[in-house]
Amino acid sequence: MSEQKPKKPRRPKSKRLKIGTREQWTRILKEVQKDEVPVTFLKSLTVNLRDGTAVDVNITQLIEQGISPETIEKQLNSKLAELDAYIEDIDFYINVDSVSQTVQPFTDKLLKNL
Repeated sequence: MSEQKPKKPRRPKSKRLKIGTREQWTRILKEVQKDEVPVTFLKSLTVNLRDGTAVDVNITQLIEQGISPETIEKQLNSKLAELDAYIEDIDFYINVDSVSQTVQPFTDKLLKNL
């Protein structure tokens, strides 16, 4: 009578972490602490002042008008520093599609040999 060899455990077929849907990226971004966000990843921001005034800045529109992200960042930082005493808080609205298109190739490359 021949003895059977023990079966080896199967490895999963997929070697990459595939995060391809917008909903998955939205969930991931909500869980990440965001101290600084590159301007190119922002749709807009809302500066909420202590007097109740809200100032909206549409970053996407500014970039579409041909203003460079570097210029936008410098002007924003300057204006926010100038108004610091009047600012209650700032709401950042992230362009999830831009983040996923930028990060996904790096994620795939990093995890390809797992």
